Amino acid sequence: MKKAEAKWGVLLALSGILGFILWNFGPMVASFVLAFTDWSLAGTPKFIGLTNFKELFVDFIFKKSLWVTFYFGIGSVIASGITAFLTALLLNQSIRLKSLFRTLFFLPAIVPAIANAVIWLWLFNPTFGLLNSLLQRLRFPTLNWIYDEYQVIPSLILMSAWQMGYIMVIFLAGLQGVPQQLYEAVEVSGGNWWHKFRYITIPMMTPTFFFQTVIGLIWALQGFVQPYVMTAGGPNYASTFIVFYIYQNAFRYGKMGYACGISIIFFLIVLGLTLILFKTSSFWVYYEAERGR
Repeated sequence: MKKAEAKWGVLLALSGILGFILWNFGPMVASFVLAFTDWSLAGTPKFIGLTNFKELFVDFIFKKSLWVTFYFGIGSVIASGITAFLTALLLNQSIRLKSLFRTLFFLPAIVPAIANAVIWLWLFNPTFGLLNSLLQRLRFPTLNWIYDEYQVIPSLILMSAWQMGYIMVIFLAGLQGVPQQLYEAVEVSGGNWWHKFRYITIPMMTPTFFFQTVIGLIWALQGFVQPYVMTAGGPNYASTFIVFYIYQNAFRYGKMGYACGISIIFFLIVLGLTLILFKTSSFWVYYEAERGR
């Protein structure tokens, strides 16, 4: 009986397994092999050893793209996390039209990425964009937004915070999972809203914060649409995210082997960062059943 169930289980999962092997694991192995070659999408790959990796250490654009990517990734996780958490706190209250507000705040998250980028291109326009129009009405100096080397990443971080719908839903689920008897115990002890927030809400939400940090950071570090549609990696490579730089090398410059080398290094960096987050989670993530990891 168990063997039959195991066969059916494998059979039902076969499509997912084959999809992973063909579209994920297979390309990963191929990228690792091609990273040691000189291949321009035409002809036969030529083995060149560690040449691609040596070139990375003197590639100014690669170094800058790494900095830009992590600058955006960390800033995006913090901005969208804070915005989503505060919004979830408000939507977790007993207010009228709560379902309508939840829907409205979630809507930006389902806007297609390209359409979202085009909308924000108009909002960021220094001449007739809505954001500068608002700044003018408030008597504040206008900004160049994505058209300025030093303002482009903060602008893209602001844009990412607008699409915090999925994170908001995760935080809302976490808040609704906090046992109400804990809040009642605080009230019996004479505590106020701050004591509830500081000693109940925050500790009980740390697993959700941890999940959002790991998933959000990995997702943000793979940013591609923003430079591809909005900035072309400029100005002065200030928004050349690492995935966009991989795309440029592979399909614009025809340096597929070099692009694969960048992919391998970036994968190892993200893997290391993820392991560090998991390793340090025991110091700040509270699990009710285990009283910490």
